[in-house]
Amino acid sequence: MDYAIGDVQGCYKTLSALLKKINFKIDRDRLYFLGDVVNRGTNSLETLRFIYSNKDNMDLVLGNHDFHLLVCALTDRKPNKKDTFQDILKASDKSKLIDYLLQRPLAIDYKDALFVHAGVPPQWDKSDVFSNSAIVENNLQSNNVVSFLSQMYGNKPNSWRDNLTNNEKSRYTINALMRIRFCKKNGELEFDHKLNTDKNPKGYKAWFLHSERIMSNQRIFFGHWSTLKDIQIKNIYPLDHGCVWGGMLTAYDLTNRELISQRSLES
Repeated sequence: MDYAIGDVQGCYKTLSALLKKINFKIDRDRLYFLGDVVNRGTNSLETLRFIYSNKDNMDLVLGNHDFHLLVCALTDRKPNKKDTFQDILKASDKSKLIDYLLQRPLAIDYKDALFVHAGVPPQWDKSDVFSNSAIVENNLQSNNVVSFLSQMYGNKPNSWRDNLTNNEKSRYTINALMRIRFCKKNGELEFDHKLNTDKNPKGYKAWFLHSERIMSNQRIFFGHWSTLKDIQIKNIYPLDHGCVWGGMLTAYDLTNRELISQRSLES
């Protein structure tokens, strides 16, 4: 059986309980994590070690918290007061775990579905997603990764243009696939609002609500947006159900097409 799992964010106790609930078997099943496997929860190191140790049966797309860990691990940027991945930064196997994250994709093409952390700009098709993700992934796996990561923070450019530089294309792609919530139909990104879709900023909509969205016929599984409520839209599967905030950790059974959730066990 294959499962897509929403944002774990270091909630290893809850993840263990969820895997027990779905009767997960390492020699039979595969897990796809939709990003943000670390940070905010209390067991980031244990979570990442678990995924790494079972990497033949597990994969993940990079989320914004995973990316933030990479920046803090490899550049001069320091963790902020809310970050809880210092256990990874101090671990004896830090280098191995960071190298593993550097090799992770921004998107996974799974049969009739697409896995990303946050979403897809309305003006992109699948080839756009993977060609632009490849630009970022090549930089993450290059000898210049430290310099690259040190230049990736920021909200600009907030719109895509073909004449952007390599770094600008990378920054837009990271922000789009790892952070998008609200945008304009041309993909102009907005990052000040994080509430439900009925609170959209003027001139913007949730990325999946644009009527002219190119990938409307593609099943898209994503996390990131824990405040989404009552979303019943064809081909849209939000799986961040707020585990780290006392909500649920959810797995989607990709074979039987059903949700299985576990109430947060984090203290």
